[in-house]
Amino acid sequence: MSRAPTDPDSTGTPLTQEELLQVVITREEIRDVEFDWFAADTRGHVAQFLAAGDDTVPEAALQSEGLLERTHVWIDVRPETEDPNAPAGGFDEHLTPAQRRGAFVYDRIPGRAGVYRLVAAPRTPFTLSDMPANLQAYLNTLRLNVTFGAPHLFIGPDGRAHEVTPDPETPPAT
Repeated sequence: MSRAPTDPDSTGTPLTQEELLQVVITREEIRDVEFDWFAADTRGHVAQFLAAGDDTVPEAALQSEGLLERTHVWIDVRPETEDPNAPAGGFDEHLTPAQRRGAFVYDRIPGRAGVYRLVAAPRTPFTLSDMPANLQAYLNTLRLNVTFGAPHLFIGPDGRAHEVTPDPETPPAT
């Protein structure tokens, strides 16, 4: 999300950090725009999900714009510890910054609501225990009952997730 949050009475006053934590993102705001969100798996590994205009993201991912932003920043300022690991190469190479810092990266498959494909997998993933307590608590509300590294995942708005078989009609990423 790339808007400057302001107070609810629209005076243009920037929100404080505490007020920003209370801002809830709506599905209408993320529909048809790039929206990245994060979750943890059963092992405590973290993944970045690129929703690519799909609003079928878990409700918990929309509950705090401030915590979502803090998660982005925490990952973005981590040092890169490994080379890109995007098996499909090509376009996927530019989606690897979070992977180079220890997070899995999934991108939504066009035309398949809630279905993501693995873009990049860290060789040495970080876990929730490496993160600050407030981000651990936030991502614990986004803990999916899957193991990251699976080639394709479905994730519903209720936060239920499972591995899926790729659609044979969908060409592989290049």
